[in-house]
Amino acid sequence: MSDLDNPASLWPTMPSEAQPEPQRWVWAAMDPMDRQQRLRELATWVDWLRATFELHHSIPPCWYRHPPVVEHLTALYAGWIRTYAGEQVPGRELAEADWINTLHAFTPRLQLAACAGGRHEVPPPIPSARAGAAEEFESYLQVSRATTEPAWHPAEAELGRRRVEAAARL
Repeated sequence: MSDLDNPASLWPTMPSEAQPEPQRWVWAAMDPMDRQQRLRELATWVDWLRATFELHHSIPPCWYRHPPVVEHLTALYAGWIRTYAGEQVPGRELAEADWINTLHAFTPRLQLAACAGGRHEVPPPIPSARAGAAEEFESYLQVSRATTEPAWHPAEAELGRRRVEAAARL
């Protein structure tokens, strides 16, 4: 059995009492060496994913050149790890089915029409911020009702009733 047949075998295992807090994959926060290593790990899993779920037409071979696709695949991988290689969580009996539903919901976001033919197309450049945009934003923060109105809750009456009920139980 190869690593592609069982990607969970790539995930390091430690005794349950020594397992650290699960780490999130934030690409920008990784040092370059870690980023390269994790991208290789993700690539191995993506190869398995494309083959297992017959997504070779949905995930272009150049997926790693498209940051939005990398982010979506990263989220799917992290969820897959928690679902298939993590500990069973009570109340999550359908976790695997939920993950597969999430995969199918994400699939349209993995497709790139420009690269569908198997040839990578460079995405258009992100437009630079126009002159004065930062100052305009700061001005908005100072004068907008959305950012200057006092806090209030639309269900304040219900919250008040709940506070009174909770106080009465004490």
